[in-house]
Amino acid sequence: MADLKPLHLGQPSALPASPEAAVLDYVPNPRAGSLYLVRFAAPEFTSLCPVTGQPDFAHLVLDYAPGERIVESKSLKLFLGAFRNHAGFHEDVTVGIGQRLFDEMAPRWLRIGGYWYPRGGIPIDVFWQSGPAPEGLWVPDQGVAPYRGRG
Repeated sequence: MADLKPLHLGQPSALPASPEAAVLDYVPNPRAGSLYLVRFAAPEFTSLCPVTGQPDFAHLVLDYAPGERIVESKSLKLFLGAFRNHAGFHEDVTVGIGQRLFDEMAPRWLRIGGYWYPRGGIPIDVFWQSGPAPEGLWVPDQGVAPYRGRG
């Protein structure tokens, strides 16, 4: 895990070669002790099918209630971009992103929704959360409509 001095912020940063090589930066939570929700949406997320090597596309929504630190957004963007050349099933990619962030950042709560566009005519949605949301946390709907095709 990166220390609390951001590696990427304010620096030129190349896209990591793989998700495993990506370094996520964390900074102190400016509102530590307050219960609030942070949402990141990545509507153009891309990875590769592990069988065909063809690109897969998803709309990811990541919600978390910070603990003592928050994830720095540029490092998160680079981490997610590293999946562009990574082969993985939808379930592995979605849950893996959520678990890595939860393990490293240690938020009070985290959930991820992976709304994957059809592969073989079937859209696949994958959801993971660290446990029940803390009492009193406002958790809005992720706002991604079910896949309806062209009409």
